[in-house]
Amino acid sequence: MNANLRSMLKGHLLEFVVSFPNDINKFTDYFHGKHDSLTDESSDVFGELELVEDDLDMDAEDASEDYGGDAEGVVVKVANRIIEEAYARNASDIHIESLVGKRGALVRFRVDGECSNFQTIPFNYKKALVSRIKILSRLDIAEKRLPQDGKIKFRTRRGRNIELRVATLPTVGGNEDVVMRILAGGDSLPLKKMGLHPDNLENFKALIERPYGLVLVVGPTGSGKTTTLHAGLGYINRPEKKIWTAEDPVEIVQDGLRQVQVLPKIKLDFARVLRAFLRADPDVIMVGETRDEETANTVIEAALTGHLVFSTLHTNSAPETVTRLLGMGIDPFNFADSLLGVLAQRLIKRLCPHCRQPYQPDQEEIDTIIKEYGNHPTKPLQLEKGATLYRARGCVHCQKSGFKGRLAIHELLITDDNMRTKIEKNAPVADIRMAAMLAGMRTLKQDGIIKVINGDTDLHQVSSATMK
Repeated sequence: MNANLRSMLKGHLLEFVVSFPNDINKFTDYFHGKHDSLTDESSDVFGELELVEDDLDMDAEDASEDYGGDAEGVVVKVANRIIEEAYARNASDIHIESLVGKRGALVRFRVDGECSNFQTIPFNYKKALVSRIKILSRLDIAEKRLPQDGKIKFRTRRGRNIELRVATLPTVGGNEDVVMRILAGGDSLPLKKMGLHPDNLENFKALIERPYGLVLVVGPTGSGKTTTLHAGLGYINRPEKKIWTAEDPVEIVQDGLRQVQVLPKIKLDFARVLRAFLRADPDVIMVGETRDEETANTVIEAALTGHLVFSTLHTNSAPETVTRLLGMGIDPFNFADSLLGVLAQRLIKRLCPHCRQPYQPDQEEIDTIIKEYGNHPTKPLQLEKGATLYRARGCVHCQKSGFKGRLAIHELLITDDNMRTKIEKNAPVADIRMAAMLAGMRTLKQDGIIKVINGDTDLHQVSSATMK
């Protein structure tokens, strides 16, 4: 076949490469204008908004008014299409922002951690759209003065069931904003796909194979803590283990796990569910978040009485997690005895694998990277002149941004005898950090710089995510 192609294209330089059929189909679809997104259909729907608006004299002060079949139908279509388009673009959040005066509303999507404008909704429709979202969320459409929270269960046209967590907030001028978090759910990912450095991966596996103790996964909101927790649970999910989880909300469903949705409105909080778990013959317990002293003490009690316990906190680093829990008033000796380790993580942009551009850094850039990495007592950075790094370029696959998707950077604090002594003495964060590094922990920034050298991201992304 190669010979036939060469004879047909005589005079052209041919390079043969391997590609998957799906990738070839995606490229040909893009070349012929058949995009995966719903942009063309969305344009038609939003065009209907303008057509109906021109035909109707609508009173925007009463969002619940019956505007007739055409207007109502268009609002329903628009609400559905916003959700469909956000899901198709892998957005994590949808923002509907009411503009002051008679300027309508702005719809924005958060994709890969950054917001971008999607569509403007005409003034006469903005309150009708907010009301439609409230109806889907089973919220009070007449209450516009107070924040409200709800959920939407939505089925895409391709048959995928997704859930959206909805928050409405009153804004200036008698308006309301809506923020929807897309909880796509799905299957848990394998632990080896979490982007952990090989050292961290083996050490984390060793921690979660232990029969009892406390393992914490920490980071800011949206840093992938739930995904990592479920990857860890999936790794140890075997028939001989009884695993209970308390979550708010339940985003990932796994066979073999007994999962409980926390419901604070009926006083079914994390602490109460955890106490119930202790009477339900558990081997492994996962608590979605340790928010208060009562939950923290119960988590530690469970870890000390022969159970492997997983939980999360909203902290900025692994060492800060230790001091945060001690600051809640928990007993330092019990905490030191129960804690196995803390995995902190952040999500940063990944360089597009289709267009990332290799280059050789000059000595000044090498010196900057080494300086940013800093001193490490056991794992110094190895970066020599002539090394190949990568930078963003931009192509059709990444919408010319140079980045596609995200990856995690981590730091793993492991409790050893020295660390236990520091915890018992309520040592400051700096001492906890040094003890962890002596035991082999790379900081978040250091792990990120390793991924810069591996060609996964660039230094700007790492520095932005780890800036104090």
